[in-house]
Amino acid sequence: MSTILGLALIIASIYFLGQNIVFITHYYYDWWHKTTATVSVLALLAGVSSLTVWRREMGNVGWIFIGVGIVSIFLSGGVVLQPTSLWTFLVSMLAFFSGYQLLTSGRIRF
Repeated sequence: MSTILGLALIIASIYFLGQNIVFITHYYYDWWHKTTATVSVLALLAGVSSLTVWRREMGNVGWIFIGVGIVSIFLSGGVVLQPTSLWTFLVSMLAFFSGYQLLTSGRIRF
């Protein structure tokens, strides 16, 4: 039961923080935004496939690909971070860490 509650708390925290992240798409005519958008998609695809298919051979490289993909998403201007209240951030982080503790140890330690 604690595993299900922990997973629910983590999903709820991601939901509350994710409400203030907006992904936008534009048709840019300059080369910089097209290149970074392409690199972000390809890097995320390579990272996820490395972590799922070739875990033993390229597991650590997959995390590097995912990091490059996330950085290039921000460089392409495709992510808009809207302001969030401190209360929402605090509740979300509390739910995330409580859920993580429930998943790993089965109880919450303060």
